[in-house]
Amino acid sequence: MTLYADLALMPGVIAAGEYAYRGDRYNFKGELSDEMARMASIMCRATTLGTHMQAEILCANMDDCPFDPARGWAVRGPHFSVCVVANVFCFVRNESGVFNKIMKHMQARLADAVEMV
Repeated sequence: MTLYADLALMPGVIAAGEYAYRGDRYNFKGELSDEMARMASIMCRATTLGTHMQAEILCANMDDCPFDPARGWAVRGPHFSVCVVANVFCFVRNESGVFNKIMKHMQARLADAVEMV
């Protein structure tokens, strides 16, 4: 089973997916329409690129920078959060304990992932 399919079955997850770093493909499972998943993959890819750029800027004049390499990002809205590690995204309901459990699972499964940004 793929990680995104595994995530989609976890309590509190709205949808999960993965996108190609070059931006031409995506897969997902969960409560999103195909068009919403396509837009989510574009947004996640663009934000990942921006996050890596910002980490590189922060680290440009630092020795042992704690942000290099960037390993993911998250944003919280009023009802749900989006978290991304490597090229896997997950939309998570803002329920107690769910976010931490999902991020821990993603980080463990993607610990050795090589990012192609």
